[in-house]
Amino acid sequence: MRQVAALRWRTGGLLFAVVVIVALPYMITRGGSQQSLAAGELVTRSAEVQTLVYRIADLTHDSESAIQYLLADDPARQGEAIVTGTERLVPQLLDQLQHVAADDPAQQHLVEQFSAMENGRLALLHQAMQRYKQNDLAGARQALRDAGGLFRIDDIADKIATHAEQQLELRREGARKQSDDNRAVLALTAIAQLLMLTIVVVVSERQIGKRLRAEVGERQAVQRSQMILQAVREPIALLDNHLRTLLVNAAFSELYGVSEDSRAEYLDDIGQGAWADEVLQQRLRDVLLRDRELWDYELNQRTMDGVERHVVINARRLQQQDSENPVLLLTVSDVTARALVEQQVKELNHQLEGKVSQISDVNRELEAFSYSVSHDLRAPLRHISAFAQKLEAYLGTEADTTTRHYLGVIRDASQRMAQLIEDLLVFSRLGRGALRLQAVDMRSLVEDARTVAETEAAGRQIVWQIEPLPVVVGDENMLRTVWQNLIGNAVKYTGQRETAHIDVSVRHDDAGDYEFTIADDGAGFDMRYVDKLFGVFQRLHKASEFPGNGIGLANVQRIVMRHGGRVWAEGEPGRGARFHFTISGVEPPSSSGWLSL
Repeated sequence: MRQVAALRWRTGGLLFAVVVIVALPYMITRGGSQQSLAAGELVTRSAEVQTLVYRIADLTHDSESAIQYLLADDPARQGEAIVTGTERLVPQLLDQLQHVAADDPAQQHLVEQFSAMENGRLALLHQAMQRYKQNDLAGARQALRDAGGLFRIDDIADKIATHAEQQLELRREGARKQSDDNRAVLALTAIAQLLMLTIVVVVSERQIGKRLRAEVGERQAVQRSQMILQAVREPIALLDNHLRTLLVNAAFSELYGVSEDSRAEYLDDIGQGAWADEVLQQRLRDVLLRDRELWDYELNQRTMDGVERHVVINARRLQQQDSENPVLLLTVSDVTARALVEQQVKELNHQLEGKVSQISDVNRELEAFSYSVSHDLRAPLRHISAFAQKLEAYLGTEADTTTRHYLGVIRDASQRMAQLIEDLLVFSRLGRGALRLQAVDMRSLVEDARTVAETEAAGRQIVWQIEPLPVVVGDENMLRTVWQNLIGNAVKYTGQRETAHIDVSVRHDDAGDYEFTIADDGAGFDMRYVDKLFGVFQRLHKASEFPGNGIGLANVQRIVMRHGGRVWAEGEPGRGARFHFTISGVEPPSSSGWLSL
């Protein structure tokens, strides 16, 4: 729109410049000519006034002379004709004189006086001529004397002539000034014409330069577009409204065996029938006729290399700027590899479903085994422990020290075995039970675990350093087990310290998750055996030094992994240990309720 508006303004400016260049000189020349003609006419009128006045005076004097000749008995008989001609001609000349002097009021006033005197003098001359005809010579001479004495036309004629001469000079000066002004105006007009022509030339040159640069840029853009089109490895074709080729890129040419210069070749004739699908043909016509875009139309084609390909076709209509007929932009994507992968994925999913079914069967068998362990193994252990107690009571005081020691070993072993079975069942349930996600206050869980640990370690001096802990999303009971195991281990393995130090801290890791750390200054461990630390029944210390069955950290690892986190440890013998685990710091997607997994 801006370009169109700018073009309109430039066109209007050029038209205005042309009008100024052509019309201004004409108008100025015409005006100057009219003014020059008017000045010349005024000059002519002033000269004509002088001529008329002197002619009238001369005619009057000629009439008087003719009468005097007649009174002197001049044999020439032309006097009467002269007087008659003067009487007939002078009134006409007076009328003409009044008309010529009409543009000057002062001159007109003198002319009126002159006309009155001239008429009076002509009347006396007529009277003298009549008396002459009556042979009243004395009366005729008296009429001549009265005419010369009463009506002195020479004085007023001189005034008129003098005034006309002054007006003539003034009008000549005005005419010269007008001529000078016309020349100045013409000079300014010529300068303006040169200026306008210069502007027109400069603007035209700039426009031509812009046009040339735009054409060069357009050619470069077209060349770049063609280079990009030919470099794209996805087949692309441009078709006319009859589905004939206008332009194809190298990928299309290579895949379907057509020349890159292919023109007016019907689509269904390309690729030896690769495009002969009737449904596709109708879809493409709908795109052209109804401006409907074709998205992801899947088709199996056998291309020129003899390979059966699975392709996805997209098409849309484009409107040409220089034509009312639309064109069709056609793109082809070879998804054969993707289709094969999808087929493989389907097969793998089918196999996975079978594996899942097998795992479900194994899990059911494990549940049955756990049920059997919890019932079938506990009963014998209870019997062993009960009969050991009965045997000890039966022997009473007769039992010696060795017997009592053996009976105590039997009871302790049975109780330890029962605890191991219980821990195994707990470990098994942690892997199968559903997570009940909710908001969990980690500070509250740490305080509960601390209270339990201090109760079991009554009389010990422990210095706690616990940072403010966040609220996370997780299973509260499982996370309570994590804290009880880790804090319980920290209290247990600092048992040989007079004053134990236990720190609980948290930070955000690089992934945005919460990283919790429990650090102590207890016995520590050798990092060479860190891989065994989270195994079932794996212990790095003797049971005589620190009691336990080696399954607590395995439970911690299983719980943390089920929450999507990880757990690891760092330690050094005699200098304590640091246990780390992560819990997601991302808020749940819905606040209306917590999901159960």
